[in-house]
Amino acid sequence: FISLVLLSHSLHYIYTALSKPVGLPGIHEFTAMGMLDNRMIDYFDSEHQIKVPKQDWMKERLPGDYWEKGTQSRKSKQQWFKVNIGILMERMRQGNATSPHVLQWRHGCEAETQPDGTLKFVRGMDMYNYDGDDFLSFDDKNGVWVAPTKEAEATKRKWDGVQVLKEYTKGYLENECVDWLSKFVNYGEKELQKKSPPEVFVFTKSSKVEANVFLVCLATGFYPKDIILRVKRNERVLTKEDGLMSTDILPNDDDTFQRRDFVEILRSDVSKFSCEVIHKGTNVDITKMWGKKLFLLSGAGQYEPKIIFLINILLGVLLRWRSEHRSSSTRPPPLLPPDSACSPASDPQGRATTAGPSGLLSGPSAELLLPTTRPPHHSPHLAGGLEATQPGLYAGRAGRPLALPKQPGGSAGWTLAQSCPLWAGGRWGNKDRM
Repeated sequence: FISLVLLSHSLHYIYTALSKPVGLPGIHEFTAMGMLDNRMIDYFDSEHQIKVPKQDWMKERLPGDYWEKGTQSRKSKQQWFKVNIGILMERMRQGNATSPHVLQWRHGCEAETQPDGTLKFVRGMDMYNYDGDDFLSFDDKNGVWVAPTKEAEATKRKWDGVQVLKEYTKGYLENECVDWLSKFVNYGEKELQKKSPPEVFVFTKSSKVEANVFLVCLATGFYPKDIILRVKRNERVLTKEDGLMSTDILPNDDDTFQRRDFVEILRSDVSKFSCEVIHKGTNVDITKMWGKKLFLLSGAGQYEPKIIFLINILLGVLLRWRSEHRSSSTRPPPLLPPDSACSPASDPQGRATTAGPSGLLSGPSAELLLPTTRPPHHSPHLAGGLEATQPGLYAGRAGRPLALPKQPGGSAGWTLAQSCPLWAGGRWGNKDRM
């Protein structure tokens, strides 16, 4: 029997809009980003007001009017989001809120390469997120909108009542999105075929508990993104039950990926600890050992080429600012208990929550994503001795902050999604207000 491995490709677009400026460097009121196979292909933000290519082949293969029409489309969607944030704030009785609110939309498709070279639709995604919580999603199989919260039911009823909108959404996901995906895969074929093996580093970080130390295993610079990382104690693979923590797979600024796992142990532990990294895309299978003496490093940056550090400071400031501006009678419990596993103070890797390997807005409780940009070479010192040398995309699940790295180029950060090329002609389809 001949076994065929069908290669899959994906095209996703993400929009993020804030209800008001936050006065933090690099966080825009509106951002848009397109992702092809987890690589950014275009970008728009409310400050620069222009849709730009983020891959050379996009710039070379698509005509100037594509970008001009795309810019106008982004601007119209910026206004759509502004109107609908106001509608949702009023619906949720947040009209007098002094803190900003966030509305997001992610949509796109995944397809598999068939033996004849064509792409076949596998699944589609069209979902909305408000202040870090799932708000509304489209059930492609049944052709209806799904409202997981009471506040979204009004929008569901309204949009379900527009038959042409449901047909249009389903048709776009299953057909037009796949057509654009096929075109882009063809345009960027050589670039998408490039592979990069992981660099693997093992080191230690100090703990809040003087008698303990963190063992950290970092794999970075790899593509494609699928990777296996195992931290072992005397050849036994450690799990979450053993206290193992992970950042999961996150993007670097050069279209490669990184992942780091870490575990807290006693300094006096004489067990043999190792880290095994398997990257099937480049046939890499490597194991590295921690030495018998666990030397503490004051900062890992100089030992980790190509790494983009996980930082959560900016969004943390934003969330704290929101909390401080609420009345004491309505103030919720702290997002991060001082000594929780998610607290930056107790986690040397700056981990706040785990973004699922399926990507942004994954899982039953979607991440809150905030795009950021910093001017090049702007490097304020952050907690834990790390420096924010790169712009970041900040995410959080259930209100907890997480930082992802910058976009290529350094001048405009990982803003979230531009619209699908469907919108290049300026159409908003039949989508109505929420």
